[in-house]
Amino acid sequence: MVDLSRMSRRELLVRGGVTAAGLALLQDDALAALMDISVQEEVIPWLDRPPTAPVSDVNVLDWEALDSWITPTDKLFRVGHYGRPVIEERDWNLEISGLVQRPRSFTLPELRARRRRDVVFTLECAGNRGFSGFMGAVHNARWTGTPLASILEEAGVLSSGIEVVFWGSDEGEEEIRGNTITQNFARSMSIQDAMDSNLLLCYEVNGEPLPNAHGFPLRLIAPGWYGIANVKWLTRIEVRA
Repeated sequence: MVDLSRMSRRELLVRGGVTAAGLALLQDDALAALMDISVQEEVIPWLDRPPTAPVSDVNVLDWEALDSWITPTDKLFRVGHYGRPVIEERDWNLEISGLVQRPRSFTLPELRARRRRDVVFTLECAGNRGFSGFMGAVHNARWTGTPLASILEEAGVLSSGIEVVFWGSDEGEEEIRGNTITQNFARSMSIQDAMDSNLLLCYEVNGEPLPNAHGFPLRLIAPGWYGIANVKWLTRIEVRA
């Protein structure tokens, strides 16, 4: 067996004994020890790796203890880009705006009164296992809501519309071109993708109202998309060119 601990960086890379993906998970000190770097050499961190792994709020499941395909609500993983807003239902509404013929807004009771549908699918964070210690960000749940497509059809998307932007209530600061701005979290998809009949404006999970941690009062559920696209705490849906 080859002793990787005594190989130089050049030998290690030539032999291909460790993949780039595997190395990206090592801390700098571990990487230096593995590659037997001398005191004159400098470790250059992987440029696509952030300085620290993201701080997540992930439930670690004992998979062998599960007795159902549905993950219990209190075991669903939770990852957020910004903070977690606290929203009062009486103060909330969903705005449909942008390049539509009939802009309007909905209260939660109005959305609940519409045709409802259940979707069961496996939701996973795109960063699952992408960083050291970041694991378990996946679950399988039953989501209940009203189809997004019918909302967009009633609004009348204009022919100039190209994408649909989903805005959340959570906000945070970002540095853009040297300026620090405060903005709400948002994700977009094409009109065609947004009209998929499986996409829901969801207000229940596993037969219960959405908990705050999972987007109360309303979130997007987009089967086939990573978790980041399933925007929580929805407040506005905007059609853009």
